[in-house]
Amino acid sequence: MEIEGVVTDIIYQNEVNSYLIADFEMEDESTTIVGYLPFINSGDSLKLFGKYVEHKDYGRQFKVDTFEKLMPKTLDALEMYLANGSIKGVGPVTAQKIVSKFGDETIHVLKFEPEKLAKISGISKEKALEISKSFVENWEVWQIVGFLEKFGIGVESAKKVYDLLGVDAIEKIEANPYVLIDIARGVDFKQIDKMAINLGMEPNNEKRIKSAIKYALIRITYNGHTCTLKENLIEFVNELTGVSFEDIENNIINLKVLNEIVLEKRDNGQEWVYLYQFYRAEQVIAENIIKLQNSKNAKKINNIVAKIEKFENKTDIILSEKQKEAIELINDNNVTIITGGPGTGKTTIIKTIIEIYKEKKNKVVLCAPTGRAAKRMTETTGEEASTLHRLLEIGKIDEESLYKKESEYQGAPIDADIIIVDEMSMVDTFLMSYLIKCIYQGTKLILVGDSDQLSSVGPGTVLKDLIQSKKIPTIHLDKIFRQAAQSKIIVNAHRVNNGEYFISKEEESADSKQDFFFIKKFTQEEMLDEVLSLCQGRLKKFGNYDFFQSIQVLTPTKKGALGTKELNKALQEILNPQDENKKEKSSLGAIFRQGDRVMQVKNNYDIFWERWKTGENEETTYETGNGVFNGEIGRITKINDLEKTVTIKFDDDKICSYEFSALDQLEHSYSITIHKAQGSEFDVVIMAIPPTAPMLLTRNLLYTGLTRAKKLLIIVSNSNIVEYMIKNIDSKKRNTGLEYKIANL
Repeated sequence: MEIEGVVTDIIYQNEVNSYLIADFEMEDESTTIVGYLPFINSGDSLKLFGKYVEHKDYGRQFKVDTFEKLMPKTLDALEMYLANGSIKGVGPVTAQKIVSKFGDETIHVLKFEPEKLAKISGISKEKALEISKSFVENWEVWQIVGFLEKFGIGVESAKKVYDLLGVDAIEKIEANPYVLIDIARGVDFKQIDKMAINLGMEPNNEKRIKSAIKYALIRITYNGHTCTLKENLIEFVNELTGVSFEDIENNIINLKVLNEIVLEKRDNGQEWVYLYQFYRAEQVIAENIIKLQNSKNAKKINNIVAKIEKFENKTDIILSEKQKEAIELINDNNVTIITGGPGTGKTTIIKTIIEIYKEKKNKVVLCAPTGRAAKRMTETTGEEASTLHRLLEIGKIDEESLYKKESEYQGAPIDADIIIVDEMSMVDTFLMSYLIKCIYQGTKLILVGDSDQLSSVGPGTVLKDLIQSKKIPTIHLDKIFRQAAQSKIIVNAHRVNNGEYFISKEEESADSKQDFFFIKKFTQEEMLDEVLSLCQGRLKKFGNYDFFQSIQVLTPTKKGALGTKELNKALQEILNPQDENKKEKSSLGAIFRQGDRVMQVKNNYDIFWERWKTGENEETTYETGNGVFNGEIGRITKINDLEKTVTIKFDDDKICSYEFSALDQLEHSYSITIHKAQGSEFDVVIMAIPPTAPMLLTRNLLYTGLTRAKKLLIIVSNSNIVEYMIKNIDSKKRNTGLEYKIANL
């Protein structure tokens, strides 16, 4: 059957798979529609293909097989479409004014005569053009969405395709479907290949084979690799396309000649294949870090031992021999790595370095890969720390373009004598290549991190490769300081890292802190009940811990009853339930409510923020800036239906206003994955570990989770799962060439 009408109300929308339940108004009746309908808002006019079905609980529904988006046919439908938040600068009031003014001419005016919109009060010429651009862009993107949908290519790629290929995107794709592999991350080669073959592409066409090779090299980067063995690449492409090994070899040579890929023959005779940009990023790191190390040690302090003694006397801190050795190593070298687990004294070394070099009037710059890691660095040292993105003035870089050959980013040179980078295990190949290019010769670079934590989200294992090259002076801190050794959190983290089970009651020392609890539960239902109970007030009685001030729930997975998606819903229900005094806004299947804890899940370099800070002498200063980054956590303070905005106050007191159309940048963060928590610390961590995919139940994931807690850690799981994680050191070794490149310079 085929029906036409308007979506009047969205009842349910799944953000992951785009499954939708909505009220649908037709000319003479209304019905409920169900099906997979991506990119749909209230007010959209649709032509639906499907059939009526009878649901045992909800009665008659129209089940959608496929659909088309239509331009609204009535003025009411048009007003509803314009008011739904998808057109920038247009809300219900403006939509009503536009439709009242132009009636049946509205679409023509929006498309072809936008300057006429400026006749309406409140719309300037600039805003009129912006509204028109947004309207046309929305429509063009939708046509591309519809086209790509037929080939199983996700809606998230449509905007990117439009931005890069423009209004004639469909014609360009039809001429060469493989262009999608170069511009849209995460696309499926088989779908594109099927499209190309249907359009008449010959199986052994060069475009097809080259695209398959590049697709394979892009695929490996999703798992953190920067390169792959040539024979493995050839075998994969052969299975993917069915073309001969000889044809694949020839096209590898062609791509090498075009400088799109690089072959690296190593000492053992093995050939490794890279996309050009990944090879170049490793090469930049290797060449620049050795050049920096070999340059004149301009910041060396001659009487360093006396300076260390002076620091000890001034602060009453007694440094261990290993810490003194680390400081002397830093003094003797331009590049130094300090690595070790929690409680081994990394922060004390950083504080000492800051004190000694600042006294010499040297400028010390502190930075970390994420906003939360930088904030923690500021708290532990008392000195301002910045994110690497902000320090390098990377600004608005599209993460996907980093993987392209053209992206030879050159950041702003860093004005510093000493640069200290914390949480180095989170720094990926591209970020490190940008950083190292921005450092003047003669600057000291100190890299601090824990090489046993999870690897970076992006490709590479920079910290491990630098250490294993044996070319960069490295100090391994392995002694837990006495005060830290009283913490069962720290002792257990080190035990896990060494492949040992948690400390037993009998092994505890008399002065052990009661900061670690393992609550054993066997079913997911029991685990969930325990987590909810702990968050609902039990810890208030135990240590006056308030959920919103101190507690963070962590889990290894996004899926299942104890995955972040379901945990967030359950925790929202008990900690911030629906209330007539609290406004809320639905977006992509989630309900954002005033008071909710949320996390930014993608870098937004443009968003404006303001902040009021109270200094030591009670003086209040006002700051403004741009940019909120992936991983930053805050709370919703206000939802404004009139302005269609959600206001969030982040943990560092930044206040930002998000348009309703930008809510896809946010997720609830009552519960977050252990991966997302990396680089952050929380007073109290409740770690729920259900049975899940073995690739998530690894030793370094457990170790990373344990080291997120400052004052109290509670694990809700069972011994079988924990023992499996401790034994499972299969953290998927990443194929990289940085260690090789540095070692051979």
